[in-house]
Amino acid sequence: MVETQDFFDALAATQQKDDQGLAPPRATDPGWAHGVMVNGGRQKIKCKYCHKVILGGGISRLKQHLAGERGNVVPCDVVPEDVKVQFQQHLVFKVLEKRKRKKGLKSGKNSSIYLDNCKGDKTMQKKTPKVASRRDSTGERRGKEVDEGMSNRAKKRKKHLNPVVTPVSHPPILSLASQESIDQADMAVAQFMFDGGIPLSASKSYYFQQMADAIAAAGPGYKMPSYHSLRGKLLNKSVQEAEEQCRELRKSCKVTGCSVVVDRWADRTGRTVINFFTYCSKGTVFLKSVDATDITKSSEAILSLFDSVVQEVGPNNIVNFVTDTEPSYKDAGKALMGKYKTFFWSVSSAHCIDLMLEDIGKMDQAKEVLAKAKQITRFIYNNSWVLDLMRKRTGGQDIIQLAITRHASNFLTLQNIVSLKEPLHQMFSSDTWTQSTFSKQRAGLVVAEIMMDQHFWSLCDQTLKAAKPLLTVLDLIDCDDRPSVGYIYDAMETAKESIIVAFNNEESDYLPYLNVIDHIWQEELQSPLHAAGYYLNPSIFYNPSFSINKVIQKGLLDCIETLEPNLTAQVTITSHINFYKDAVGDFGRPMALRGRETLAPATWWSLYASDYADLQRFAVRVLNQTCSITQCKRSRSMFERIHLRKWNRLEHQRLNDLIFVHYNLHLQESRREASKTMITDEYDPICLEAIDANTVDWVQDPESFEGDDCGWMDLAVPSERTVVSPKPQSIDACDDSTYDRCSDDHKGIDMNKEM
Repeated sequence: MVETQDFFDALAATQQKDDQGLAPPRATDPGWAHGVMVNGGRQKIKCKYCHKVILGGGISRLKQHLAGERGNVVPCDVVPEDVKVQFQQHLVFKVLEKRKRKKGLKSGKNSSIYLDNCKGDKTMQKKTPKVASRRDSTGERRGKEVDEGMSNRAKKRKKHLNPVVTPVSHPPILSLASQESIDQADMAVAQFMFDGGIPLSASKSYYFQQMADAIAAAGPGYKMPSYHSLRGKLLNKSVQEAEEQCRELRKSCKVTGCSVVVDRWADRTGRTVINFFTYCSKGTVFLKSVDATDITKSSEAILSLFDSVVQEVGPNNIVNFVTDTEPSYKDAGKALMGKYKTFFWSVSSAHCIDLMLEDIGKMDQAKEVLAKAKQITRFIYNNSWVLDLMRKRTGGQDIIQLAITRHASNFLTLQNIVSLKEPLHQMFSSDTWTQSTFSKQRAGLVVAEIMMDQHFWSLCDQTLKAAKPLLTVLDLIDCDDRPSVGYIYDAMETAKESIIVAFNNEESDYLPYLNVIDHIWQEELQSPLHAAGYYLNPSIFYNPSFSINKVIQKGLLDCIETLEPNLTAQVTITSHINFYKDAVGDFGRPMALRGRETLAPATWWSLYASDYADLQRFAVRVLNQTCSITQCKRSRSMFERIHLRKWNRLEHQRLNDLIFVHYNLHLQESRREASKTMITDEYDPICLEAIDANTVDWVQDPESFEGDDCGWMDLAVPSERTVVSPKPQSIDACDDSTYDRCSDDHKGIDMNKEM
C-alpha cells in the first residue's frame, strides 16, 4: 500500500507552488490545488474544472465534489479521472484516520508509516486492530463501536464508502498501490481459490471485481464475513433482494403476459433435474429447481408438478408454457393447455433446432466430416507443442466454439475449422511441422492427411450449407434484445429458402435436409402462437414478401380465442385487424412506418395501437413471449448436493436459497448486457472446468472419458487426512464420513427431498 497521506501532502505542495494565491496562507490540504477562493473566503470556493461555486462546507465540500460523492454537493462531471480517484482514496483515508483516533492510535505521518510498515511486517499485520469492521464471535458486525461519536456527515460518508450490496462504481483503490502490493493481493486471491477448491471460472463473474472494489473502498482492516454470516443473515438478505427484484419484474406479467420455461437436464449420475423460469417483458426470473428423477416418465406426475407452477405464477398471467420434446412432458403440456384453455403449450425452439442439427449430423456425409474434424481437434488439443504451433498460425484463435446446444457447438466448430483452413493447411505443410516428432507419429500422419484432403474440405462446405441457416435461427432466438415469438416462423421459412439457394436449387441436393427440417418443424415446433407472432410483427407483415396461408390464418384465430376469453373482445379484435392490415390511423403515421423495422414489435404496438385497445392488448401479450428455454449456466455441484442426499428441512431450504440467489444474480447480470451472443467469448478448450458437455468429445475420445462434465477438483487426489465433526452444524460441515451421523442427529425431522 502506498503512503497515502505523504502522497497527498506532496501532491498538494507541488500543485500549490504553481497556484500561488489560490489557497489560504499555510494551507496544506490537497483540495486547494483544485479550487479557488471567491472573495478571499474559505467557505466560498470555485471548482477549477466545472467552475461551480460551492457555498459552505469549505474545502471538505470541494473534495466531496471532486470525488463524485453525492449527498452534500453535486459531483463534478468534468474532473479528470485520475484526480477523481485520488480524492476518493483521500476521503477513505480520512475516515480511517478518524476511526484510528477514536481507538487511540497515532494520526498524521506516524499512522501512514504504521500502515506502510504493516505492509511488509507479518508480525505487525497480526497485531493490526480490526478498526474498519469489527465482528463478535458469532460473525455479526459490531458497527456501534465504529459509529459511536461520529458526526452525521461522517456517518453518511461511511455509508457511501462501505457499500454492502450495491457494487461500487468508481475505479478500484488499488490503482494507486505499488506493483508489489498488487502482486501480493493477486497471490492472496489465488491462494484463497486454490485452498477452497473454488472453480477458477468464478473469476469471470461480474461480481468478482465488484467484490474487490467494495473491499478496497472499505479500506485496511476490513474483516471478511464469517462462515455463519454467509450462510445466515447475508444469504437471507440476498434471498430477500432477489425476491424483491423478481416481484418487480413479474409486475409486468399482468399486462404483457409471461412464458413459463422448463429446463430439463440430467446430472452425471443420471438424475433428472427440472429448472423453472418465468420470462416476461422486463426479464427472466428463476423460480425453483426440482428433482424429477422418480417422476420423469409419468405424465400424470409431471402434469401435477407443472400445474403447481402454473398456480404459483397465475394462470391468467401465462401466455406460453415451454418444454422440450420428452414424451411425458409433451403429454403433460397438452393436458395442461386443455385444462386451463387460456394459454398455449409449445416445444422449445432451441431444442427443436438442435434436433434438426442432430439429424443432419447423422447423415452419412456429415457423420464422416464431423468424425474427421474431431480427430483434428483431439490431436491438436492433447499436445501442447502442436496447440502452441496452431495458435501461432491462427493468431491466437481457437478452433472449438461453444454454443447453447450440443449439436450447434459441433457445427460451429466445423465452421471455424473451415474458416481457418489456410493457416491450418500452412501449419501442416511447414518445415516446423515436418521436422517435428509429431509428424512421424501415426496420429500426426492421419491428421496431416485429412488436412491435405480436398474431398474432406468439399464435404465440409456441403454440410455447412445446410447447417449455417439453422445456426442463424438459433442465434436469433437466443438473443435477449427482443422476444422471439414474433420472429421464429419467418426465421424458419428464411432458413429453408437459404438452404435451397445454397444448393443452387438442386432438389436432389437440398431435399434430404429440408425433409429433416420440415418433419421436426411440423411435428414438434409449429404453434398457433408462432403463426400469430408472424402476422402481428410489423417488420414482417408490411414486407412485400409477406404472404398469408391457411396455417397463419388459423393460428391467428386460435390465439384470439384462447388468449381473449371475452366474446365481445374477440369480435372487436377481429374487426380491428383490418385497420392494422390497411395501416389506417396511427398505424400509418410516418413515425410508425419508420418504426416497423427499428422498434421491437411489442413496443411498436404499444405506441401506435392506442385507438384499438383490445387489439393492442392482444398483440402486446403475443409479441412479448419467448419460444425457447432459457439457457443459464447450470451449477451442477449445488444441485447434486441438494438432490443426491437427504438433508434435514432447514439445510435443504438453505441450499434451495443458494440456487435461487445464484440463478437470479446470473440473470440480473445478463440483463445488464447490451447484447448477448450465442458463442461464449472466453472459452479455453484445454481447461478442465471449461470443458462443456457440448464439446467434450472434441477434446477427448468418448471411450476414454466418463461423465458429462468435470471441474478442476474432480481430478484431485483425496486427502488422507479426514476431519470429523462430532456435531455437524450444516450441510457444509457434513462430508461422506459424517453424513450418516448427521442424518441420525435429525431423526424425527421431515427428510422430504421434494421442494
